[in-house]
Amino acid sequence: MARPVIGMCAALEKARWSVWDQQAMLLPRNYVDAVQQAGGLALMVPVDPLLTENPSRVLDLIDGLMLAGGADIDPAAYGEQRHTDTLDTAPERDAFEIALTRAAIARDLPVLGICRGMQLINVACGGTLLQHLPERFGHHEHRRVVGSFDGADHDVILLEGSLAARSAGEVRHATKSHHHQGIDRLGDGLRVSGVSTLDDLPEAIEWDGGPPTRRFVLGVQWHPEADAESRVVGSFVAAAAAPAPAQGAPAGAHAGACAGAPTGAAASAPAG
Repeated sequence: MARPVIGMCAALEKARWSVWDQQAMLLPRNYVDAVQQAGGLALMVPVDPLLTENPSRVLDLIDGLMLAGGADIDPAAYGEQRHTDTLDTAPERDAFEIALTRAAIARDLPVLGICRGMQLINVACGGTLLQHLPERFGHHEHRRVVGSFDGADHDVILLEGSLAARSAGEVRHATKSHHHQGIDRLGDGLRVSGVSTLDDLPEAIEWDGGPPTRRFVLGVQWHPEADAESRVVGSFVAAAAAPAPAQGAPAGAHAGACAGAPTGAAASAPAG
């Protein structure tokens, strides 16, 4: 059986290796390891202005799209002013990943967003972000140690029967967290399917069931790639490996559901 090809958007960061210290396109190894261990073929996709204009050139080559964690999303992408704690943005990366996400959802390509990637899905679908959670909730429990998952564990409650719950394999799920931003207004076509036990912050979003339906569109605020026990990446790779529906929606179909118009509903905790 052929391995599903997972396109993994690379971060655009200043990096140091050997004698070099310069701009680089990169990903932490644990993302690649998680995909490979799940049976996928990991393909890093660097920022490319021509693909921003025409994402089909790369989406034709892959079976699933993974959006990794990383820098804060530039608030200009969702029509807001920059908060003083919104740092190290990369607008070029934002525009690239937003274009790929919208096109992937339109053609029913499986999409998994992790941490920043979940926020990116929301922004791509017209939603907005809380730019500094401590200001809203009065604590730093979502990112206790900067640059580390030490002490970062907390539980999320996932909506029973949701894609998030099926992917995690349980309704109450232990997670590793490292973020200071989160979902504010929910993007079009999405629903909240998981919340933090700390403060009810949305920690899982997914396609709301259509119409039209989508095979796999899931964003998680935690880091399943850093958790050897997590089933989330494996569930995504399995969805990418499954044959697409014979009569799938053509590229660009239902574009209005995730075209960036700022008309999303306020994010709220899942019922049940």
